[in-house]
Amino acid sequence: RHRWSGWSAAGAPVFETPVGRIEFPCDAAILALGGASWPKLGADGGWVEALTRDGVRVAPLAPSNCGFAAAWSAHLRARHAGAPLKRIALEFDGTRVRGEATLTETGIEGGAVYALSARLRDAIARDGQAILRVDLAPDLSQVELAARLDKPRGSKSFATWLKRALALSPAATALLREEPDVASLTPASLAARIKAVPVRLTATAGIERAISTAGGVAFDALDGAYGLRARAGVFVAGEMLDWEAPTGGYLLQACFATGRAAARGTLAFLAARGR
Repeated sequence: RHRWSGWSAAGAPVFETPVGRIEFPCDAAILALGGASWPKLGADGGWVEALTRDGVRVAPLAPSNCGFAAAWSAHLRARHAGAPLKRIALEFDGTRVRGEATLTETGIEGGAVYALSARLRDAIARDGQAILRVDLAPDLSQVELAARLDKPRGSKSFATWLKRALALSPAATALLREEPDVASLTPASLAARIKAVPVRLTATAGIERAISTAGGVAFDALDGAYGLRARAGVFVAGEMLDWEAPTGGYLLQACFATGRAAARGTLAFLAARGR
């Protein structure tokens, strides 16, 4: 239950503790305090103030590998929140990603969404929204879809017809039907819509729900050994740094690699001072 809050006048790290404020003199320190996406575990970005007081340039922390908000209909929220969208492709700004996603009460999240999260987040910050295109049948061409749909529906409901013709899940059909005119489209137009269902995203999910964060200590605030230029003997590693990577092994590897680099920098700093 110790919380680092900065440095004393003598340059020692200061901690707020259950028994009061204490100083911990040291020859060197490595900061690996995470981003701001796991506040329950302590990674709440509280270190930003302490570093900026020292003149360290810190890019604003922002959600990364995160979900997004979309204004779903009451029907989709009530019937399909939590449902997966499997074997889909997502496209935004010329980048296409195959994978899966999950519909939530407030929007959409999942691996394929996370892969596009940086582009989507930046577009929303710039334009106030981002139109994500969802391909519900990435294994079929638009021509093949139109051929399958160009058959009499008979007495079948729209959802049943799509399920039999294309094996679309109820959640996929609900997403498709967020556009009110979809049931009246011609086979060719419906095929085009299935290949690119527009989803208007208006915000990221809260940073506390993100898998990781972008932003952090700028690299020009560091020397070549991951030490702070503003405070000799203090090194920085992990998500505190201003970078972002896809979730999973890439994210972990970068944290481990910068941790190793900061440790080597610390050892070199101590050795140069006979420690």
